[in-house]
Order: sequence, then C-alpha cells, then structure tokens
Amino acid sequence: VLSDAILQNGLLQQHMQGLVLPNIVSEGGLLHSPTSITGLHLVKARLPKLSVALLSGIGLQITIAVKLELSGNCLVGLLSELIDILVDVSITANIKCTNFESGTVQVVVEDCLCIVGAVKIKLLSGLLSLSVNEIVLSQLTATLPGLLCPVLDIVVNLVNIQLLATLNLVTPVGTAGTVHYQLASTPFASSLYLRLDLDGTVKQVGGSIIPHDSSPCALPPLLDRLLVLGVHQNFLNAILSLMVQIAPQTFTCTPDVVRVAAPDSCSACRGTSPLRIKLILSGNPLLLLEENKATVKLSVLIQVFIKRLDGPILNILLLKADLVLNVRVSVAGGRLVLGLSLGSTSLSLESSDVGISNVS
Repeated sequence: VLSDAILQNGLLQQHMQGLVLPNIVSEGGLLHSPTSITGLHLVKARLPKLSVALLSGIGLQITIAVKLELSGNCLVGLLSELIDILVDVSITANIKCTNFESGTVQVVVEDCLCIVGAVKIKLLSGLLSLSVNEIVLSQLTATLPGLLCPVLDIVVNLVNIQLLATLNLVTPVGTAGTVHYQLASTPFASSLYLRLDLDGTVKQVGGSIIPHDSSPCALPPLLDRLLVLGVHQNFLNAILSLMVQIAPQTFTCTPDVVRVAAPDSCSACRGTSPLRIKLILSGNPLLLLEENKATVKLSVLIQVFIKRLDGPILNILLLKADLVLNVRVSVAGGRLVLGLSLGSTSLSLESSDVGISNVS
C-alpha cells in the first residue's frame, strides 16, 4: 500500500522534482584549482525502492533507497562545462500516529536519517580530479539530509491524508440507509503486525441511528498478516440490522389446504375463506463471532390464519422459528462478503385460537 502511494503513483518523484542544491565552492590550494559547481538540480530519481519495518509501540520505520541524478555547471579554474552526478541515497525515518480524534490521526515523522552512498561524477571533458570528487561527496553529505527529510515529511503526510480518506467514508446501503465508517482508535503496532480498528455510524433512511456498543474489545492477532483491519462485532450487527429489513410476507392457500391443516374440532375452519400464512421478521439478526466460526441467529414469526368474510381474523396458530445460519466470511473485490447457509431450525408455538397446543 505504501509503495503504491509513495513510489508507483509518482508522489516522491513529484516532490523531489523541484529540488535545487546550494552551490558547491572550493577555493582550491597549491595543488588544486578553485572549483565552483552552480545550478545543481535534480534531473530524475531513479530506481526508488521502499522497505517497511514494524516498531512495536511506535509505528513504522520506512527506508527509501534511491539514485539521484543531478546536473549543473562546473567551473574548474578557467574551464567551464556541464557536470552530471549520480548519487546513492538511503532515507530512513520512524512514522508514528498521534492525536487521535473523530476518526483521524496526526502522522509524525521522527528520527529521519539520510545516508549518502556512492557518488559517480561525469564531466564532458572527462577531466575529473580527485579534489572535485571529494568536494562533491562532502557537500552532498552535508546538504542532502536537510533537503530530503522535509520532502519525506510532506510525502508521508499526503499519503496519510489519502489513506485516511479510504478509512472515512459514507457508503449507501441500497435504499435502507448509510454506513459511515472510520478509524476507531489510534493504529496499533506490534513487532508482527499493524492493526487498524474500524467503527462508525449506521443510519436508516430519515436519519435515525441504529445504536451499537463501541467499547474497545480484544481481537485475536493474525500472525500471518502485516496489516490487519479489525471490525467490532457490534458494528457488524448494526450494519446487518440495516441490511436485513424484510417486510412481512403473506401467502394465500386454497380452502382444501385449510381442511387438511385445521384440527377436526375447529368448525370455524371449515368455511370457504382461504388460508393465509404470514411471515414476520422478529427482532434484529444477531451475528456471533467465535474462533474460526461465525453464525447469524434470526427469528421469524409464522402466522397461519383465516380472514373470514365477516371480518374477524381466526388465528389457527402462531409459530416462532429460530434459525441459525452458518456464515462464510471472505473478502472479494475489496469488499467483506458474508455467505449464509442454513444450519439449524427450531420451532415453538406462541399461540392458537383453535386449541392447538403441540407442534412437535
């Protein structure tokens, strides 16, 4: 993620592009002519490579190794010509997150260290004295850290803004409402992984909020992952309640089905009124997360009734079906996917107007 944001998208190159180095001047001596290098600027940052290490309790340590191609004018004695310099640079810095507030954090770059490595110098005349090489290496070692560390600070903060934008979004859920998710706390770094916990607000159409407990909870570590996103079970339940809003469904059966389904003692069931079956979602679905297991508990009321021609409703029976759905959790296309399959069903009798007392 960091490599894409900093290197592949050209952010580092973009902010290094305007890099201008101070003039390099040497008075010379008995054995060396005076040397002056002016207009030294960055032509290109070549072959940048980024590596990341986790610092427990701090955050990240990033190292960027890059070859800087510099160009300018060189005056040695009375001879003036173009000079090209290729220098290996390694920039290392610690990155930590502070000042968490309302889903955002401030990123601080600390202990930036810039090491200048091998230097290759090319003059058009090919006449390169040892003194020029020594002067360039000495000046670059002195000046590059003060130029590159501020660039790294700018780039890291821009990346932080970009990444936080992906972690602070309002997402519509069909026509049911919206989910606003964001960071729940300051990112946590151990020596094995970096964890980002997400929480948010679930709103129904009209603006009413589905409440949930946002208290922090301990999540098991994923030791085979460098970056871990944590989502609280209660937050998922609020989202599930928004998504699973099923309107009552009514089905009509023919009178001959009534004669089969109704008990012999129910004379009122023998009319010509059709039998109706109504399904009503009872309460909100509940997602339960356990180690290597996830289930959804769902309750449905099943009302079997007759609406007689003279108006009154005859409730033959009211059942409650408690469903346990097995959940297969996966990530596809950057989305959290819950695949559901029926695990078990339990039926219980709630009431009956015709004397039914047992549905086993």
